[in-house]
Amino acid sequence: MNPITEEDIAQFLVHTPDFFERHADLLSAVQLTSPHGGRAVSLQERQAEMLREKIKVLEQRLMEMMRHGNENMLIGDKLQRWSRQLFLVQRPADLPVVTVSEIKSQFSVPQAAIKLWDVADTYAAEPFAQEVSGDVKSLASSLVTPYCGVNAGFEAVSWLEDPEAAASLALIPLRPAEGAPAFGLLVLSSPDSQRYQAGMATDFLERIAQIASAALSRLKR
Repeated sequence: MNPITEEDIAQFLVHTPDFFERHADLLSAVQLTSPHGGRAVSLQERQAEMLREKIKVLEQRLMEMMRHGNENMLIGDKLQRWSRQLFLVQRPADLPVVTVSEIKSQFSVPQAAIKLWDVADTYAAEPFAQEVSGDVKSLASSLVTPYCGVNAGFEAVSWLEDPEAAASLALIPLRPAEGAPAFGLLVLSSPDSQRYQAGMATDFLERIAQIASAALSRLKR
């Protein structure tokens, strides 16, 4: 006969759940090593420790989910306030300035700038329609989602008040419709190199792009 293996014993216990009911004394007689200090504990104590550890992990996950939920709620409130300010703008020519100033105010963004092109002749002389090169236009149209990452010497950084302080960036293309060429670019920057990181979620930045694009489309020709 083949010798009994640990796997055989494990399978026997799995398929015989009433074993420890018939041999309850074994629960206190079996001694295991606790991971906390290496002391010997009974099987019951070890099971209790394992349950406490599982509960602790679940509690940490729950707290993390609640924290993310609260953060998303706060960002959602800021997004709503920012959108409201755009609705309140009466002169279309004021929209780019309000877009940038309210983003800085509502989202605590140290620096931000915006440029538009293909605007109506009425707005062609406005500051937001100046100094936009073909390279910037091509870059904006090539971005399927907002770029987040380090300042790699993008030309658009020169639009900021203090380009040297821009350690990380978010470049947000503005489009009249999904898949259409961009007609503008919104630049957000921070001296914190970790604020805008490659691979970070861009859901809220994409919402900002959609809302800003809809509002600023009033300036297009």
